[in-house]
Amino acid sequence: MTTDTPRQDQPGPPSSGPSSTGSGERSAPEPTAPSKHAGSNTGSGSVPGRRAGLRRLRRFTMDTTPLRIAPFRRLWSSTVVTGIGSQLTAVAVPLQIYDDTGSSALVGLAGAAALVPLVVFALWGGAVADLMDRRRLLLFTNAGIAATSLLFWAQAATGTRSVAVLLVLLAVQQALFGINQPTRTASVARLVPAGQLPSATALTSTVWQFGQIVGPLLAGALVPVLGLPVLYLCDSLALLVALWAVWRLPALPPLKGATRRAGLADIAAGFRYLVRMRLLLVSFLADVIAMVLGMPRALFPQMAQLDFGGPEGGGSSLGVLYAAIPVGAVLCGVLSGLYSRVSRHGVMVVLAICVWGLSVAGFGLSGPLWPAAVFLALAGAADMVSMVFRGAILQSAATDEMRGRMQGVFTVVVAGGPRLADLLHGTVGAAAGARPTVVGGGLLVVAAMVALAGAFPAFWRYSARR
Repeated sequence: MTTDTPRQDQPGPPSSGPSSTGSGERSAPEPTAPSKHAGSNTGSGSVPGRRAGLRRLRRFTMDTTPLRIAPFRRLWSSTVVTGIGSQLTAVAVPLQIYDDTGSSALVGLAGAAALVPLVVFALWGGAVADLMDRRRLLLFTNAGIAATSLLFWAQAATGTRSVAVLLVLLAVQQALFGINQPTRTASVARLVPAGQLPSATALTSTVWQFGQIVGPLLAGALVPVLGLPVLYLCDSLALLVALWAVWRLPALPPLKGATRRAGLADIAAGFRYLVRMRLLLVSFLADVIAMVLGMPRALFPQMAQLDFGGPEGGGSSLGVLYAAIPVGAVLCGVLSGLYSRVSRHGVMVVLAICVWGLSVAGFGLSGPLWPAAVFLALAGAADMVSMVFRGAILQSAATDEMRGRMQGVFTVVVAGGPRLADLLHGTVGAAAGARPTVVGGGLLVVAAMVALAGAFPAFWRYSARR
């Protein structure tokens, strides 16, 4: 069996690929004995000593072992392109609406137009991903997303000034993304061995966070020079590259039963499965606790102006606050070499969310801007750890015939939690003040997470190597 064809009975590496032990640990070359002419006791140290130091360093850096498996490498490369390209459109659409209308209310309406189809089609798309070839579904949705990006380019290039057209295109694109995302993530466990799932999740999560940083920066740099139409066109071309990578994936049909259409009964079956699988349910509740109670981004504009001395609009202070969380997440992803060696996934999720809550509270108590940014970066790092191990729990605990539906629920939780947090923090912050809201929210995260872990001790005890 070649590396291009994953096993169909269970996730596992091909015989000619990475080690089939599933441990996810990378093997390092054994140090060679120094030549008698090497003079190993002189200079900066022996060659074996330097190699031993490199091996110790590689224990902490990102584990790229899953990238040795060709199908996962292709799926991951398409994620890199899609992650950056999607952020170009995420910046371009609100900017075009505001440039055409001058209305922030219509910009906010665009957010609702994006969220509703994303939630609906993520739930339905997860069921579809369990009942048909996931490669074919990825091809269809990637092609559809690329087509909508081309239509974005066409309406901007022809000077169409219709908010309705923009909102319809945005809704269609987000519906396709809602199907694509659970399908993409549900495919990972079919392409890599179980022991490498934390590393594979860290690789994927890191590039998404990287896209959230690089995409808006690229958009901000390119719009004044190239204009909005070219920005849409760049996204379209990037999506064609992603489509080519998906085309080269192996077939990923359902492991049990023939392909068929998904209906409401299949979605309902997914929710019944989630209720029975307490481990997965608690992992979702943990993310809801962290995001709804502890995501303070709705208060960033107010705090940038009033607490951190920024000018009207927040200026650079606002940019630092928005960038700090994804920067911390990316740095934690780069230093993720130990993830594959940790088996107590439940413990890691509980501790990471408690660190998130304490870091958010520390941000709320910070005086100067830079200590506040450091606390937000720590929160981003903790969120990355939580995301990696929650994703690994989902991939390993859910059966393949339910994995797409669980990833659909995961997509809804990840997309909806921060938006509910915006509503909650904005409302409470207006009444109680920004800093008390942020500090109180962070401490509530810790209290609620400890209570959840105490109510479901099996989650705390969960180990990937039982």
